[in-house]
Amino acid sequence: MTPALLPLLQLVSPALPIGAFAYSQGLEYAIDGGWLTQEGELEAWLSGVMESGLGQVDLPLILRQMRAWRAVDDGALDHWNQWLLANRETRELLQEELQLGGTLSRLLASLELLPAERPLPPEPAYCTLFAIAACHHGIEESDALQGFCWSWLENQVTVACKTLPLGQTAAQRLLQRLMPVIVRTCDTALALEDEAMGGTLPGFAIASGCHETQYSRLFRS
Repeated sequence: MTPALLPLLQLVSPALPIGAFAYSQGLEYAIDGGWLTQEGELEAWLSGVMESGLGQVDLPLILRQMRAWRAVDDGALDHWNQWLLANRETRELLQEELQLGGTLSRLLASLELLPAERPLPPEPAYCTLFAIAACHHGIEESDALQGFCWSWLENQVTVACKTLPLGQTAAQRLLQRLMPVIVRTCDTALALEDEAMGGTLPGFAIASGCHETQYSRLFRS
């Protein structure tokens, strides 16, 4: 067993007390609005968001933040943090990033995993704090990206189980089918140049924006 495996499992665990379970990132609206009604449609949605969203924004950002933290390049850390916040296209997505970032920052500080001499960006994003925690534990870049992507996917499938007729066996079948997409998405993120970064998911942004005024909802985004 690699020494960093258990810290990685802790970092991506749904039991990590940062409140990620409270967010659906627009998936609740996509289901409530009738966009996604069955397992196959959900699979296509999640695969698309992973490859064109996480693979183009979150994962390459985490990679750059890990490298900036290890290089003690606080200017780059702040630059990419601001870049990420600018790429959160709706109020809910921005609030989610900042709230999870603030919660994870407090958790890491209470666990004495944040060095006092290293300043954080004024509004630290969740992805930035995830990258810092991964660096502290010596987690390899590819492992950190796959772990983050898996955590996101697991949470999305949990959302679907609560809002779509999707049984537990079907959920596990879906996770298994999407594992190769995680690997492919992370490999793409590792090779992505700076100028190629940026998401193109209008449907995802619309779902998130519509969720802000959804009449009845279980999730905060």
